[in-house]
Amino acid sequence: MSKVLGIDSSTQSTKAVLVDADDGTILAEQRFLHPAGTEVDPAAWLRALTQSTTGLLEQADAVAVGGQQHGMVALDSQDRVVRPALLWNDTRSSSAAEDLVAELGGPAEAARRTGSVHVASITSTKMRWMRDNEADNARRTHRVVLPHDYVSHALAVGGEWFTDRGDASGTGYFCPTSNAWAPELAAQAIGHDIELPTIADHPAAVMGHTATGAIVAAGTGDNMAAALGLNMSSGDISLSIGTSGVAAMVSDHPAMDPTGLVTGFADATGRWLPLVCTINAAKILDLACTLLAVDHDELSRLSLQAPAGANGAVLLPYLDGERTPNRPLASGTLHGITSSTTRADIARAHVEALACSLTDAVEFLGQSTGQNPQRILLIGGAARSSAVRQILPAVLGREVSCPAPREYVALGAAAQAAWALAGGDTPPQWSQTQLEVVGAAPTPQVLDAYRSLRDRTGSWT
Repeated sequence: MSKVLGIDSSTQSTKAVLVDADDGTILAEQRFLHPAGTEVDPAAWLRALTQSTTGLLEQADAVAVGGQQHGMVALDSQDRVVRPALLWNDTRSSSAAEDLVAELGGPAEAARRTGSVHVASITSTKMRWMRDNEADNARRTHRVVLPHDYVSHALAVGGEWFTDRGDASGTGYFCPTSNAWAPELAAQAIGHDIELPTIADHPAAVMGHTATGAIVAAGTGDNMAAALGLNMSSGDISLSIGTSGVAAMVSDHPAMDPTGLVTGFADATGRWLPLVCTINAAKILDLACTLLAVDHDELSRLSLQAPAGANGAVLLPYLDGERTPNRPLASGTLHGITSSTTRADIARAHVEALACSLTDAVEFLGQSTGQNPQRILLIGGAARSSAVRQILPAVLGREVSCPAPREYVALGAAAQAAWALAGGDTPPQWSQTQLEVVGAAPTPQVLDAYRSLRDRTGSWT
């Protein structure tokens, strides 16, 4: 039996999943936490890699890494880390994003040249911020890589720096029409030419070997790996509720949305992955638990005691700024409370806010791609909430399919590793887990109230 190891190096932790390469059966799982914060010493990822893969990596015939997107890892001429990595959810580069969009000729031209309109998450904006605020660090930077590149390079003994088109497409210096780096855009961002990792020429390319001789595949971004782990088909949308809220659709065509609401990423199979990402997702529920002094189970119970619409309480959940819509300096707004507002109303308002934010994301994808969603697949830690499962379909106005809880980013990385091990033109077709399909009576009034508050509290585009 051949075994493959899929690694998810996420914002919060590293998860490693050992899988039977033939049928996708999960044989073992381990995890190790990362430090909190929006900037992190990349050495922490390597410590987590060692801890989470001990006893598993030695068994693997191939390995691949799915990693958090966008993070800037700046390296000097000796490949030493110049400064702590700035992560995707660090919003200090919001003004740098505006500058780069203007320099490219405006939002439509930015979308045409890079697939996306720049926001603070995008790697090139962090490079520009460093140029403007840490000039010495910028001058010392010889190479910029992404978090998954950094972890993959540590696995591949003596190899070159490499990445894949999926993760590369979220940097702000990848060209979707040529499927290649646009190095002049990287230089424009940081102020001088830099080295960039080699982009794998095939999704199943073998990029190196571990110390024990296992194949190291190209790896990819976490959203691309999740799509691969879910075996998503064209028109499917995954809704992932974790640190971020992500709606991603597999498409046969690139998306270049001049509004900036949809980012035009590539996927891990040679297709495309238009995507909408919010900074605030599971933390909306975490905040409710803190405010109400309850755990997540009690939050679900409380929220389902209140009627749809939470008796007029509406939360706009832009707690620490927001990426979609692009409001990096925003804070949250709780509207419509009265002396009659109950703890249950507050609980329900938080869950409905999350559901409305995700519903916006799904609609943006449909508008940008011109495709009607075939299926909506709900994953992520907060997808296990009974309140989310009941309230989200009501706000969406359609059924949602819930796969069994699994580490789908790590599973997708394992699928890529198995693909590199076997070769061929298509990834492995492991059997799908049973889907629980959930629906509810539509509550359009909830979405109407949310959007009314959303549009009154700031510029939308």
